[in-house]
Formats: sequence, C-alpha cells, structure tokens
Amino acid sequence: MPKLFLLGTTGYIGGDALYALYEAHPDWEYTCVVRGTDKGSLIAAQYPKIRLVYGDLDSIDLLTKEAANADVVVNWASADHSAAAAALIDGLSKRTANEPGYYIHTSGTGVLCFDDLARKTFGESSTKVYDDWDSIGEVTSLPIEAPHRPTDKVVLDGQAAHAEKVKTAIVCPPTIYDQGRGPVNQRSIQLPELSRVTIEQGNGVQVGAGKTIWTQVNVHDLSDLYLLLIEAAVQGGGNATWGPEGYYFSENGEFLWADVAKEVAHEAHRQGLIKEDKIVSYAPEDVSKLHPYGPVVWGANSRGKAIRARKLLGWNPKDRSLLQTVSGAVDIEAKKKGLKPGHAAKAAGTA
Repeated sequence: MPKLFLLGTTGYIGGDALYALYEAHPDWEYTCVVRGTDKGSLIAAQYPKIRLVYGDLDSIDLLTKEAANADVVVNWASADHSAAAAALIDGLSKRTANEPGYYIHTSGTGVLCFDDLARKTFGESSTKVYDDWDSIGEVTSLPIEAPHRPTDKVVLDGQAAHAEKVKTAIVCPPTIYDQGRGPVNQRSIQLPELSRVTIEQGNGVQVGAGKTIWTQVNVHDLSDLYLLLIEAAVQGGGNATWGPEGYYFSENGEFLWADVAKEVAHEAHRQGLIKEDKIVSYAPEDVSKLHPYGPVVWGANSRGKAIRARKLLGWNPKDRSLLQTVSGAVDIEAKKKGLKPGHAAKAAGTA
C-alpha cells in the first residue's frame, strides 16, 4: 500500500482534501502531523486508522524522518514555511527505494498580486492573465518579492537538486469557498471575513472602486484536483507534470470583488443584519484595520487560468459558484456573532 505523509489536515484545505482522499482510498497508509492531542483527537475520531505524529512546521527532524518513510508527501499546512518545505524534500531525497518520492506543495494565487502590491494600486482592474501552460515559465519565475514566491522557489530548487529522487508539484488555489468537510476548520477566509466586516460595519465593504478580479474554486472541486494529483503520484507520476513545470492553478472562472461585496450586503440586509444594503468604498489603509490582509485579498488582482489540471488530469470543477454560497456564509457569520440562533439552540428549543 502507498504510504502518505500529510501536513495541514486540521486546516480548511487539508481537512477537506483528506476527506476526499480517504473516501476514495481508505486502505492506503496515512500519517498526519498535528500540533497537539486536542486536534489530534478530532482526526482520530473521524479516521481511527490514521497514524498521528505530534509536532509542527518547526519540527524539522520529525518532518525529515517522516518524509523519508513516505511515498507521497502533501503539504496543506503553509504556503510560506520555507524550512519545512526544504525538510520534506530533504527527507524524500533520503529514500532507499529505487522509485522517486513525490512532494505536493500548496501555494496560492496571492503570488499574482505582486504588481498591484509593488505599485500600491488597490481596487482597480488589471488585464494581465497568467496561465499554467503556455506561460508556465513566466509563472515559475515571478519576482522573489511576490507573496509565496520564496517558498515556491525552495520547492523548485529542491526538486532540481534531487531530480532523480524527488518529483514535485505546486498547487496554487485562488479564492476558496464553501463549507469544508474536515474535522476541525471548515471555514475559508475571503468570503467569511467579508461577511463578518459587512455585518460589523453595517454596510457593504469594497476596496476603492472594487474593480479587482480574482478567480474562484469551490473547496470540494479543489479537493478533487488534489485527489487526482495524488493518485498520479501513487501511479509513479501518471499523466501529471512534475518538476520545473509541475505547477497547477485551480480555478473555475473569474469574479469581480464589487459583485461579491454587493451580494454580501444584499444578503446581510435581507437577513436583517444591516439596515440597508449600501456599499461603502474604503481606502486600503482603512480596510487593513478591518482585516490585516484586506487590501490584498479584496483589493488586488489575481488572474490565472488552470489549463494543466484539465488537460492532463481530466479535472472538471463543477460545484456551486462563490456567489451561490454568499447567503450561507452570511448566515454562519451572523450565528458566530450571536445574532442568530445556531442549530444547538434550535434543537434545545431555546431559539
């Protein structure tokens, strides 16, 4: 049976991906690293056959050792912990088997926001669209100051240094949304946080003119991509691309942040959470007071077409769109703030 070493399975992306992976292959051997028994117990309750080891991304010796004993390593824990990524690749390079080991790293399309960040232009549109096929060389050589780029480079350089023993792939998700199916964190960031600040501010929130464009992927569709890529690794590489061009965007269309801000405000008003559904334009420095990464995640452009996964792996994202999940996201944030009764209160008859 293939041996998998997984990081980040208590998180949003990793928790949902583990759900899809285990549903498809419950007989594989899984080892998950977790920080403590509180979260480890939740993993064990849902997946009693999974082996747990305790540590974090700074537990370099542990990561190296576990990677050396694995056939496939998947990192959903952090896009920016370069030392951990280097340790995982180093561990895979120590394998005694003749077959190479596979490392799948999670980055993010925040890497494409570098130009807006450099020019400090927020809320304005951009015509620049990247892709992971025809312009792959442009993507894998983005400036080092781009978000996530330093660790992406560690992965690419590590693969080049151990090309015969280690095969790498980088998955680069955009705005991720919908309810996760993992045992711990089931909440994404961009839409829930926009819902939260809209309720708190009493109005819709957009950065500047709100003209920025991102791509989107439902977390369930993203998990399908990880499943296909992991299955390819287990097959000895399969039809997937590994190494210098093993880079995968994971989008299912584009959206305008102004449209999302309007829909969130409309839903918050419809649910009686704000008095009117007006939109207020915020300067970047004011948005950063509402959320530290607000100017980037809502106000910078991130446009990248996912060609590679569709072309080579047959990936076919089909779950509901970002806008279709707004109502539920607003409802969840209202319940978290105690503005609506949750399921427990309703079940107890106290609502």
